[in-house]
Amino acid sequence: MNAVRESPARRFISRFLGSAGVLIVWFVVLLGRPLPLFAQTLHYAKSPDVRNGEKVYKGGCIACHGSEGKGASMASTVFRRPDTFPDFTDCAGTTPEPNGNWKAVIVHGGPSRGFSQIMPAFGDLLTDEEINDVIAYMRGFCKNVHHYPLGELNLPRALVTEKAFPENEIVISTAASASGAPAWTTDLIDERTIIDARTQLETDVPVNYADQAHNWTAGIGDITLAVKREMFSSLRTGSILSLQGGILLPTGDSKRTFGAGTTQFEPFAAFDQLFKENTFLQTQLGADLPVDTSIAPRSMFWRVAVGQAMAPDHMLGRLFSPMVEFWRCVTSSRGRVPIGTCCRRCRSP
Repeated sequence: MNAVRESPARRFISRFLGSAGVLIVWFVVLLGRPLPLFAQTLHYAKSPDVRNGEKVYKGGCIACHGSEGKGASMASTVFRRPDTFPDFTDCAGTTPEPNGNWKAVIVHGGPSRGFSQIMPAFGDLLTDEEINDVIAYMRGFCKNVHHYPLGELNLPRALVTEKAFPENEIVISTAASASGAPAWTTDLIDERTIIDARTQLETDVPVNYADQAHNWTAGIGDITLAVKREMFSSLRTGSILSLQGGILLPTGDSKRTFGAGTTQFEPFAAFDQLFKENTFLQTQLGADLPVDTSIAPRSMFWRVAVGQAMAPDHMLGRLFSPMVEFWRCVTSSRGRVPIGTCCRRCRSP
């Protein structure tokens, strides 16, 4: 009787699924079960009163911000309007900001968050409940008919695990090799929303430095172009799910292990979840699929970040988020692989 020999491709997939099975179960359970939301949100003694918020707005805010939230007419204001003057009807600009940021500006004034000096502090003029009420009313200026994800779901950025929330920012990330020959990589990452606030275009340019045969060498790695799309988000459950498809261009020198030597495709899913007591979970599940598998191996990976959000002044101060990350990668090859294979951000094959 002859034993059936398992193919390398099947063995590769089974190894990955064995390590990712628990993570997949988490996806299914969390998406199908509503959870109470506390992290990165304000705690209310009672639900905000929108009608009272309208009275507060018309009594103290309408002179500058206008009856429709777009800003009062230039003819009726005595100040020069800065470039940062908000339009509360612009959902793409207002939904990424959590209520805590809105409240911090109202309580402490515009300079507290880098906005204009002309925004005064109302912390001594309005009660805590009145501020909560007026925020609830101002939120109504944005109808959010396109279901843009709310800022409470924009979790702190992890080192390796990519977040699900689409946003606009420029990130500079540096990682050093903890074993073997000295080496480090700096990623210049540009993230910007396109089309709408649910779609993000990402450009990642890695710059590598490595000690190879006692000679320091530098060069550009494989540049990544990717599009991320938020597929589901709910503030009620504290969940957000996004899908991303990326292409890694063979711009790095494969002879110096700065690149794979072939074009690679990187699809992944990112799911983030908020829990009680300001705890959050970020997960990522994906693969790196080279065009030429004789040059670079296929790989599949999962990454998890668990963190705790903390901030002074009843969560109105600057957010501080210690976190710990775990990841696992399985490749179809045990040989030498380029820098960044299997873990593009952590640079650890």
